[in-house]
Amino acid sequence: MTTRTATDVFEEHRPLLVYVAYRMLGRVADAEDVVQDAWLRWSRADRAEVREPRAYLVRITTRLAIDRLRQVQTRGEAYVGPWLPEPYLTEFGDAAPDAAEHAVLADSVSLALLVVLESLSPLERAVFVLREAFGYPYAEIAALLDRGEPAVRQLAGRARRHVDERRPRYDVDPAQRRELTERFLAAAAGGDLDGLMSLLAPDVRLVGDSGGKAKAPLRILHTADKVGRFLVAVAQQSAAALSYRFLEANGGPALLVVSAGEPESLVQVDVVDGRVTTVYIVRNPDKLRHLADG
Repeated sequence: MTTRTATDVFEEHRPLLVYVAYRMLGRVADAEDVVQDAWLRWSRADRAEVREPRAYLVRITTRLAIDRLRQVQTRGEAYVGPWLPEPYLTEFGDAAPDAAEHAVLADSVSLALLVVLESLSPLERAVFVLREAFGYPYAEIAALLDRGEPAVRQLAGRARRHVDERRPRYDVDPAQRRELTERFLAAAAGGDLDGLMSLLAPDVRLVGDSGGKAKAPLRILHTADKVGRFLVAVAQQSAAALSYRFLEANGGPALLVVSAGEPESLVQVDVVDGRVTTVYIVRNPDKLRHLADG
């Protein structure tokens, strides 16, 4: 296998490897680092001994992601305020999958799911991602992780129960979600309290992630009154030079707020029964930098 052919093979599988790494880590930069490390190992490997490049590359990427996840397990204790995943653009353009495939991909990278996955052990998370997001058989996951199949099934069952207990449940038509999201974001940007209150569920939550590097609530806000008044206050204090752009992030519509040409925040919501149940605001500049040219 020539060097060029090795590069071609790796590039063919790169999107899958990035998807695996991001779902494991919830961080775009870390996922890209892991995939780069996987490339270095692939480039040095005796590829004549590799019968299935895809399985080999997924195994390397998964193990590297597990190692990286173990290294940052203490992050939650040191992180200032609530933690949210780094936004991941899921706009597919001309390569968009069909509606059913898009729904599966969107759910597997939703902010709500990734927040829950943060509470799993690295091995539980790896098994869950490979099984639930990519449909790997238990036997193949066992081979990838060098674990027995019964142990993998136990990990999968424990992870699934944990996720089912904690992940918010919502089933909404994508077009309806986008329409309601746009109405919510327009009301929020315009400081329209009445408009917001008509869209917020009574027990709505607002989760703001700043990492201590920007202004955001250091605790999760609860109830429509508190969330609505907070958003109106933010709108009233915002600079007139702000601009807004809709995009798709983590499988759903989101609003990117730009100030002086730089991403200032990203806002996304969960919708249940026609009401906004969770508002996510990512303001940590380290998590928005990659959206500058998005």
